[in-house]
Order: sequence, then C-alpha cells, then structure tokens
Amino acid sequence: MQKLIYLSGYSEPIQQQAQRLLNEGKLDHYLLKRYPQAHSIKTDAQLYDYTQQLKQRYMKKASPLRKVCFDSKVSVEHHALGLNAHITRVHGGKLKANHEIRIDPCFKHCPEEFLRMIVVHELAHLKERQHNKAFYQLCSHIEPDYFQLELDLRLMLTLQTQQHKKLYE
Repeated sequence: MQKLIYLSGYSEPIQQQAQRLLNEGKLDHYLLKRYPQAHSIKTDAQLYDYTQQLKQRYMKKASPLRKVCFDSKVSVEHHALGLNAHITRVHGGKLKANHEIRIDPCFKHCPEEFLRMIVVHELAHLKERQHNKAFYQLCSHIEPDYFQLELDLRLMLTLQTQQHKKLYE
C-alpha cells in the first residue's frame, strides 16, 4: 500500500477505502460526481469579496481583514494551503494590527466548496489561533460540511500527487 500523506491522520478503514479507489481508478469519478465543476473566483479582488461576505455573515465582530489573496508562496509542498498572518506595527505611538489571509493558488482551479472550506478555516483563525475543539466548532458552525469537505479535499490532493492528475483545470 502506498503512503497516503494527506490522509495520514485518518483511520485505517478510510485510508484503505481511498487506496482502493485509487487502485481501481475510481477516485477521480467519485470527486467529479460530488463536485462537478470549478468555481469562477480567479482574482485577488474576487477572493477578498468572497471572504468578506463570509466574515460579515458569520464573524462580524472579528478583526478586520486588510488583505486576502492567492499567494504562490503558499503551497501544498510547504505543508500549507492557506496562511493567516497577524501583523502588528507601531503607528504614531499606537499598535496597529493587520490581518491577512493568503491562499494557495491551486484553489483557483477547484470546486467552490473546497475554496469555501479553506477560507472558513483561515477565518476561524481570526478567533482561535490553535487547532483546538473551539476552532473546529467554529469551522463547523460556518460550514456544516467542513469535515467532509476537508476529507474530500485531501482525497483530491492525494489523487493529484499519486497520479499527477488535475481534475479542474
């Protein structure tokens, strides 16, 4: 059995099922059936607006976002799909905190559900810095299918690494 690095935190039965789908060449069919098309958010401005809408709906009192963008320095190879930067600067004797979200550009070519999942994840870091119970409760509050989307995203990444197959480009 191949090492499924994106699924290493999941139970053995889930890993075995994913491996079986990979071996039978059915993982791409499973993903395309559940998520048939990519979204249309391609620019940083569109991503910022999309993120602001989610923030405004679910996290009105959270710190404001200065920037949201696709950033090629954030990548799966660096073990990150998104980054949440809290930048503090001294401005006229006062501390100013700016928050930025940077998303791997691979999310330009994926289903909207996966983009939403990663944006929700990064927004949740505005309130909860650690990946703890409260963090995941917030993620699930904003996106009820958060855990399924995370698993399916990891399946897509597994497919791309194992078979060098891009589904949504």
